[in-house]
Amino acid sequence: MTVTRFAPSPTGYIHVGNLRTALMNFLIARKSGGTFILRLDDTDQERSKQEYIDGILQDLEWLGITWDRIERQSARLGRYEEAAEDLRAKGRFYEVFETPLELDLKRKKQLNMGKPPVYDRSGLHLSDAEKDALRAEKPGYWRFLLDQERIEWVDGILGPISIDAASVSDPVMIKADGQVLYTFASSVDDSDMGITHVVRGADHVTNTATQIQIIQALGGKAPSFAHHSLLTGPQGEALSKRLGTLSLRDLRAQGIEPMALLSLMARLGSSQPVELAGSIEELIEGFDISTFGAAPTKFDADDLKPLTRAYVQALPFAAVAGRLAGIGVPEAQAERFWEVVKGNIGVLGDLDGWWALVRDGAEPMVAPEDEAFVAEALAMLPPRPWGPESWSEWTAAVKAATGRKGRGLFMPLRRALTGMDHGPEMAELMPLLQKVPGQG
Repeated sequence: MTVTRFAPSPTGYIHVGNLRTALMNFLIARKSGGTFILRLDDTDQERSKQEYIDGILQDLEWLGITWDRIERQSARLGRYEEAAEDLRAKGRFYEVFETPLELDLKRKKQLNMGKPPVYDRSGLHLSDAEKDALRAEKPGYWRFLLDQERIEWVDGILGPISIDAASVSDPVMIKADGQVLYTFASSVDDSDMGITHVVRGADHVTNTATQIQIIQALGGKAPSFAHHSLLTGPQGEALSKRLGTLSLRDLRAQGIEPMALLSLMARLGSSQPVELAGSIEELIEGFDISTFGAAPTKFDADDLKPLTRAYVQALPFAAVAGRLAGIGVPEAQAERFWEVVKGNIGVLGDLDGWWALVRDGAEPMVAPEDEAFVAEALAMLPPRPWGPESWSEWTAAVKAATGRKGRGLFMPLRRALTGMDHGPEMAELMPLLQKVPGQG
């Protein structure tokens, strides 16, 4: 059975880069009828916060990304220590004591000598007495001893990958303060939980090489890996500096619809065109990881606007009835109001402004040269109730009285009644208006 996972760190809110990873793993699991695990990487107790955990859950629920179970790495610390002891016994964990400054000096020396800046494994050669002496000065931390051979796999997106482990430093697994680091905790979890497929960013390729060896050392079977391209801004600029403004909660606050966001992220960077999907089931059915490429993928938040517009304008009345009631639209008027204004909204929040116009009227927008004309026209407004013919009858009478026609006739009257030069057909909007200039 296919088992995938999304493992966010609850040290901040989910942004579009995180979503890409979550969505791909979710779609793979759901398409195969497998299991999707939400795994909270919360071993960093200082930076992990409940508010971010709550935010992750809320964002995924908003999108309709459902999980089969939640795991918290903070609840598995005993298991990580057990796995660490196993690897110590196998000679694959070794204690080291270098400070960050000492490591930096070593790297600079290696670079000056034309050598790759790889950890020199000096910790392997310390005697017990030397370790005891060093522990008296500072706490040690733990590295995984890589087998210095080529690590190879066929990546689901990048194709065949081969990394020489001799070109990679033995990764730090447990910090001096006892904190278990991502590379180790993730490997133990993937092994224990039977993860079969992992999709993540291309910046994790080297991590994947080391994790394959760690999982194998633990006696597990490495998952199938696929590394998606990293997102850039619309001009190809690094997106990392803008991610703070691209959190899902910010996009939600802007009125972006879940299906618009999911439709874009499920196709962005693939050979398939981005199309607005009607449901998550449609996204699941059409998802194919093999269609994605390795090139950096441009993300432009503005692309979400036309997708959101198309989504909300296609909604049936039943889907918005509750929202209309919430902003005060009377039930008897609600369906007609929706049918009239829906073609002029970009997000559902725009309904508030249109209802305010209908209910309260608008500040007339009248050009100086149109003042006399508008005053004369408003004096000719027919009495209520207005119907579908009221606009044409009124404008015909104004045309006959003033000689105006075309845009010179219609636009000043629209601006006078609505305060705008755009909007629904006035023949449809006018019967809804409850207040107009001069009549209240």
